[in-house]
Amino acid sequence: MTTLALDGVRVLDMTHVQSGPSATQLLAWLGADVVKVEAPGGDVTRRQLRDVPDADSLYFTMLNCNKRSITLNLKTERGREILTALVRGADVLVENFAPGAVDRMGFTWDRIREINPRIVYASIKGFGDGPYTNFKAYEVVAQAMGGSMATTGFEDGPPLATGAQIGDSGTGVHAVAAILAALLQRERTGRGQRVNVAMQHAVLNLCRVKLRDQQRLAHGPLAEYPNDDFTDDVPRSGNASGGGQPGWAVRCAPGGPNDYVYVIVQPVGWTPLAALIGRPELAEDPEWATPEARLPKLAKMFQLIEEWTATLPKWQVLEQLNRHNIPCGPILSPKEIIEDRSLADNDMIVEVAHPHRGTFTTVGNPLKLSDSPTTITTPPLLGQHNEDIYIGELGLGDEELRLLRSGGVI
Repeated sequence: MTTLALDGVRVLDMTHVQSGPSATQLLAWLGADVVKVEAPGGDVTRRQLRDVPDADSLYFTMLNCNKRSITLNLKTERGREILTALVRGADVLVENFAPGAVDRMGFTWDRIREINPRIVYASIKGFGDGPYTNFKAYEVVAQAMGGSMATTGFEDGPPLATGAQIGDSGTGVHAVAAILAALLQRERTGRGQRVNVAMQHAVLNLCRVKLRDQQRLAHGPLAEYPNDDFTDDVPRSGNASGGGQPGWAVRCAPGGPNDYVYVIVQPVGWTPLAALIGRPELAEDPEWATPEARLPKLAKMFQLIEEWTATLPKWQVLEQLNRHNIPCGPILSPKEIIEDRSLADNDMIVEVAHPHRGTFTTVGNPLKLSDSPTTITTPPLLGQHNEDIYIGELGLGDEELRLLRSGGVI
């Protein structure tokens, strides 16, 4: 029988919405026993953006696979006693409540490590300590305050949010890295520790190249940017690659909203690219032959490339460019991604059976471990594992469980 990487690790998942559940789902995919502790009304995302009446939403189901669910009212004294017993038997506790909320329940870090000195207690918050600490944080708020929005979009347009959930799920990935590091350190020290990850900080970490460019501005304009004018702020640069090799999204036939291919022009690729676009003479023309010659006229260069790509479907452009090892990628819509056979073959687009929804499609585990394969299982129904955990693991009796239900504790 295969032993998964985190077999034997018990995680108390006191998270909701996206940033926390995305982290604990990754831990579950790696083999941890993740117990989602929900208020009797359940995670709010069970009801958000519902597409099937009386079934948990896709928002919830796609963030809570491979977990177990119990209900517990932490506003009751008995609920807090039960949480104490759960903390005693856990390896990791993850929460993303508002700042101070868990402390007000009576579970400060000092109290938690008194109950269980080996526990790793991880908190996901919007911001670190300081003037922003109590700001409410949402995905796009984190993008706004982490450096992403100011540098996303076109020069003459407003700041834009990214489609990637770098504030929520991006923070979740950072939290997983910190939790795993703390568990590894516990193997040496025998002690658990406090882990804090802020959404603003995670977005900032993902925007480091823009901070690089902010400092480079002190020495003059950024030549690889398509912008004509520079101030003392890094400008929005449209679809520029942001790296040493210029890139752009060029339109393809028949001209639909996602009929584009992103093309990167490396020095070695210019000669075959010039031939493909029907301008082979540009490979030898001193006005075009070198990267230094092309850099001042990137817009014109990509216009010439687009005159060719606009006559062909994006998959045909992709095939021709790849034949010459020219870096490129078609713009794939969510519909195309769901239908992409290679993603399904790599277990990145997965079909999961659900007792109320039928089958739904979700994203698979991007963390591929040769000795710890992931099988995606359906997320739990609200309180589905109350009996398993309260009776089977904590040793409560059937009658007490009935009283807990009738008293609003679970």
